[in-house]
Amino acid sequence: MTKQTFIKGAMILLIAGIINRILGFIPRIALPRIIGAEGVGLYQLSFPFLTVMLTIITGGIPLAVAKWIAEAESQGDSWRVKSIFRAALAIVILLGLLMTAVMLLFAPWITAHLLPDPRVYRTFLAMSPILLISGISAVYRGYFQGKQNMIPSAVSQIVETVLRIFAMLGFALLLMPLGLEWAAAGAMLGVVVGEIGGLLVLLWKYKQAKKITPNGEEPASDSKLEQEPGIVRRLLKLSIPVTGNKLAGSLSYLLETIFTARSLVAAGIASGLATAQYGALQGMIVPLVLLPTALTYSLAVSLVPSLSEAAAKGDHATIHKRLHQSMRLALVTGAPFVVVMALFAEPICRILYNHADIAPMLQLIAPAGLFIYLQAPLQATLQALDKPGVALMNTLIGAAVKLALIVYLASDAKFGIYGAVIAINVNIVLVTVLHGISVLRTIGFHMHLLDFIKVGAAMVIMGAAAQFTMNRQALPAEWTNLLLACLLGTAVYLGLMIVTKIVDRHDMARIPLLGRWLS
Repeated sequence: MTKQTFIKGAMILLIAGIINRILGFIPRIALPRIIGAEGVGLYQLSFPFLTVMLTIITGGIPLAVAKWIAEAESQGDSWRVKSIFRAALAIVILLGLLMTAVMLLFAPWITAHLLPDPRVYRTFLAMSPILLISGISAVYRGYFQGKQNMIPSAVSQIVETVLRIFAMLGFALLLMPLGLEWAAAGAMLGVVVGEIGGLLVLLWKYKQAKKITPNGEEPASDSKLEQEPGIVRRLLKLSIPVTGNKLAGSLSYLLETIFTARSLVAAGIASGLATAQYGALQGMIVPLVLLPTALTYSLAVSLVPSLSEAAAKGDHATIHKRLHQSMRLALVTGAPFVVVMALFAEPICRILYNHADIAPMLQLIAPAGLFIYLQAPLQATLQALDKPGVALMNTLIGAAVKLALIVYLASDAKFGIYGAVIAINVNIVLVTVLHGISVLRTIGFHMHLLDFIKVGAAMVIMGAAAQFTMNRQALPAEWTNLLLACLLGTAVYLGLMIVTKIVDRHDMARIPLLGRWLS
């Protein structure tokens, strides 16, 4: 099985992530035009509950699988690799079946009493197959990530995204004549189709890997499993703290949905309009801000097995090196997106969604994006270094502050939906700062202040160049002027990154294909 270096593995996932983000914006742009902001709201309202259920099923299991398999691989213990994989798969299948049954049984009560709009019932039912499918896929991804082979995960993500696009839009169009509830449910069925496609790719890749190394991938015998009764126990010990951390975030997301909708109603906003505003925030604005997380996700996924392997060998120099690479890449690549979203929020929202009225939300949340991009590598580091409890506490503190602010601000008619945006911003900044302090205390790592100053100055100059270009209106169409401004601004930014030596030839040489050309 092919094993990639940390940077190469991260770049493979990055390329897949960029493709997925670009493709993923097709339904983000088209779906509101088919079912409107209110329909998007109904579609989005079921996701927080789905996230909670998926966290219970998978939670930290894939991360534990990746971490433990990476350690076992570094010690040449192939039998332990097989045992870990089988145990994790059994746990996830059992939990998946149980949670699916609970979800179907209590669907009427949940949608009527917990979720803020009872019309979400059909969408809620449509998403139930995702639990088991996504859970199994997560274990296979954890297995390949532990082997430091990111290609299967990357391919499955792309296939999943492509299938989801066609199925979401197709089912939404097909069911729209029956009403918004059915159209939103149709969009969710498209997600199910995508998940099935992604799982089939992972199963195919796993079968291929077993053909290449048949002796190393045979299932462990029952007698050997009996000699290792602690495998499931250790898997749970590794995964439960991470699950708790993710569950805190998932429950926070669910409560954020409920509190935001109810607070908006308390502020005097009609229920249908509150659903539409929430749909615009979570279905249109947040995905734009999360666009650069294609990189931070790839860095975090590659970071866990890499740091786990280094920690198992006591290689502290590699731990600092990998974390510095991740943080610098996240900072450098996220900054231009923040500038573009803050400066050109109105034309972006008008061109993409035909809803320029939601632009103030994007302008307000854009600066917090930089903290989102730095947060993922920091959290992955805490988990890889056996500090998931610390990450959990940081997440809980941030969640408590966010929910309190949502209730206080969003229920005030002066703030409305912008109160929820402010609360989300405070949560993002607070959790990132707490993670940074925790990593500093754990391994003594911190970013150089001069790096932030250089990137900040480059952002200001980039913004000035982009705004000047946009104001010139040299091209006939708004979208072409926006594209030109973004390209010119980005070129100025990259030039400044090279001049200030934030990015150098050696950094570029680590990128697959480009690195080979430079060498």
